[in-house]
Amino acid sequence: MADRPSAGHPKWLRRFHQPEPGAPRLLCLPHAGGSASFYFPVSKALSPAVDVCAVQYPGRQDRAGEPFARSMRELAQGVYDALDERDRTPTALFGHSMGALVAFELARLLEDAGRPPAVLFLSGRGGPSAGRTESLYVDDDARLIEEVVRLDGTDAAVFQDEELRRLILPPLRADYRVVDTYRPTPGPRLGCPLVVLTGDADPRVTPDEARAWARETDGPFECHVHPGGHFYLVARQQDVLAGIEAALRRFAPGAGAAL
Repeated sequence: MADRPSAGHPKWLRRFHQPEPGAPRLLCLPHAGGSASFYFPVSKALSPAVDVCAVQYPGRQDRAGEPFARSMRELAQGVYDALDERDRTPTALFGHSMGALVAFELARLLEDAGRPPAVLFLSGRGGPSAGRTESLYVDDDARLIEEVVRLDGTDAAVFQDEELRRLILPPLRADYRVVDTYRPTPGPRLGCPLVVLTGDADPRVTPDEARAWARETDGPFECHVHPGGHFYLVARQQDVLAGIEAALRRFAPGAGAAL
């Protein structure tokens, strides 16, 4: 199924399945180099009881002609501006890897505007206070490809195709630049529920680094460690979605049984 623009801003938001009336919304933010279509399986599994919308960052797929974002704040602001401020549907945020940082900054914007997310799901990324910094975006193509393959984000065979490399590497490098140069600005702690998910063998984040997100909220906090690496959520999809559904039932009014 082709991506269909959702209600809101057609550049930024994608909805793959029609939700039932009154369904809570789950806004999903992709990892570095990723696109909205990564969340198609999530939409297929949770719809129509959950209104799954996925973010499409600029500079890839149908937005390939647009310049890449140059900061985390720019990405978060772009998503924020795409949301209808009049829409009071309970909305949870789910971000994986880079998407977790975008979701965190978006949650701060929403809380500042008096529209806090129902739940903030943060996956595959340590909390800002964990202090891990990298500069992969300045490395050569070979090193960048090595890192992506190490994380199981893209099959190594894909990079053997010159045309595919030319499509994949520019947004990937641009996204790593956003991640590697991100430094959160001081601000009040969030008040929304925060649910952290991670893989126990993720080379980019330890369980303790994932638990560091607890320092960013005064609301309820949970941390769930699943078997697997950086993309544990693909192999453990059923368990991850069951956890999302359970949290939505607890924190988002109107969430029904989706699985």
